[in-house]
Amino acid sequence: MAKIPNEQLIKAIADKFDTSVTVIGEPYELLTVETGRETIIDLLSFLKTDPELKFTFLTDITGIHYPEQEKPIGIIYHLHSLTTNTRIRIKVFLEDTDVHIPTATVLWDGANWMERETYDFFGVIFDGHPDLRRILNVDDMTAFPMRKEFPLEDPNRVDKKDFYFGR
Repeated sequence: MAKIPNEQLIKAIADKFDTSVTVIGEPYELLTVETGRETIIDLLSFLKTDPELKFTFLTDITGIHYPEQEKPIGIIYHLHSLTTNTRIRIKVFLEDTDVHIPTATVLWDGANWMERETYDFFGVIFDGHPDLRRILNVDDMTAFPMRKEFPLEDPNRVDKKDFYFGR
């Protein structure tokens, strides 16, 4: 099968989801759309089971933190249609006070570890996940290391003062 053009993919998504899915852009010809937590599982299920689209491979689930935005926590899904060699990126942004999103393990078993990693580093809680716990960091860790919540450098360090460098 030939690669699905982005225009055809946008039309298929718009016909099914109307305004609940918006197109962000096409960087490097990779279609990027945004939706809300209410429709993410429906969108993923549609992309996976549609007989023409066949996005059966979940490449990645990860997070991102933009502290300056209104909804700073983002969950990014990358899907790949192996039959048409087409890829799509889906983004969902959440407020940092409510980081709950439905799990994708109902569609892909491989989402299990990806969601655990996203929880471990960004604190995103995947509702319905079969075993949501830390995967790489210690269990008693209270922070989420990939969130940009800490200063880049300790302002109290004395070894970084200008007079040590002849300035």
